[in-house]
Amino acid sequence: MKHLVVKFKTLEVALKELEPFIRNGKALQSGRPLAQLAGMLPREALANWLICATLNCEYGAGRYCFSSDPTGGDGAIVDTGTDETWMTEHVMVPRIRTKKEAAKDIVDRILGAINLKRSKGIQYASGKQLVVLLDDGRGQWHPNEAAKNLPAPLLFENVWVVGLQHLDDGYCYGISQLSSSYGNAPTWLLTIEKNFSKWRVKRIQ
Repeated sequence: MKHLVVKFKTLEVALKELEPFIRNGKALQSGRPLAQLAGMLPREALANWLICATLNCEYGAGRYCFSSDPTGGDGAIVDTGTDETWMTEHVMVPRIRTKKEAAKDIVDRILGAINLKRSKGIQYASGKQLVVLLDDGRGQWHPNEAAKNLPAPLLFENVWVVGLQHLDDGYCYGISQLSSSYGNAPTWLLTIEKNFSKWRVKRIQ
């Protein structure tokens, strides 16, 4: 059965729409749902954009795009080469606000966010990609450690973790795919140029 979805024509067009939210971190965290994407939150759209841009670099430019999710989820990632669609659910690891949060390291907070979503059960998680938007603010963490400590059964198909790394020569984001089936969790750095005209992706493991 075909569903009506909304998507940007290209990732370049999508990036221009997301630019105001990326430049304003508070707007990215608390921005209102995007009417042009059927209610997807700005942070959800950015995370899906980052994953698509990374996959395009890895497997072929223009192959992956993202759209609204007609089933009510947090957006869908589409492989135009195979017509496969990955529905996503998102969860955020926010800045530390309490002593209890500060007592946990970044990996523990990521695993806690995964377990929070996983607790909704197999019907909720089955066949979906879980996307963790990391905004902890404490710097480096170890994707391999998180991948080795994923709960079993995971219920979700995959877990992605995306988060801003630094602002030195643009907006640099880390993107990691957590899976116990990999020896090393695939991890990339994606840098959006300051004028938002282009981006570059580098695989670091």
